Amino acid sequence: MGVPARYYRPLAAELSRAGLWPVVADLRGTGSSTPRPDRRSRYGYADLADDVGAVLEALEDRRAGRPTLLLGHSLGGQVCALHLARSGDSTVDGLVFVAVGLPYWRCYPGSRRPWVLGLTQSIAVTSTVLGVWPGWSFGGRQARGVMRDWAYTARHGRFPAALAAPLDQVRTPVLAVTIDHDRFTPPATTEALCAHLTRTPIERLHYSAAAPLDHFRWVRAAGPLAVEVAAFSRRSPRP
Repeated sequence: MGVPARYYRPLAAELSRAGLWPVVADLRGTGSSTPRPDRRSRYGYADLADDVGAVLEALEDRRAGRPTLLLGHSLGGQVCALHLARSGDSTVDGLVFVAVGLPYWRCYPGSRRPWVLGLTQSIAVTSTVLGVWPGWSFGGRQARGVMRDWAYTARHGRFPAALAAPLDQVRTPVLAVTIDHDRFTPPATTEALCAHLTRTPIERLHYSAAAPLDHFRWVRAAGPLAVEVAAFSRRSPRP
């Protein structure tokens, strides 16, 4: 959320060195994606998930004969999962979550629960009143629909029913990676998301490294993680 695609260049380089062919895309309204969110923006999670399908369609010729992984960080992983749930896309061979979870307030340590609930719901209210989330110290500028859906998951521990996204129908193998010192997406939030994926095999990996890590800094020390992702790719049904 609010992180431009260019931030992931170190990860893309490491994935390439590990033998993969990475393509990085901005979420709608972030980075080089225009227009920037404003009061006229009506989109939410469902639209972001459909954008994943548009990226895959645009790459269809280049993907021919190759296994395809979707790798998402934080919000990016959520919308990748929603794409698979909404579309039933059978052309994707693996789904990689890196620091991805449902930000359900009850999944956080006791002292942080009131803070998470208060932050998420106040941002949703502010976004509704202003017509857009300005990005004040969190998440970057976002359409109010994105913040509405995000706040719903934080309050209820599931995606809004209006998304028509039965996660229990997803059958794409998953690699769920949690990160050392991640205050935004602790392992319990990742498990909350994985609990909805009842029909697919899930591998779990907790990533630690000598370099300092957190919800964002892992990108700068992603070499060993890229090797793990490449190995997961080779275990896909279509190697």
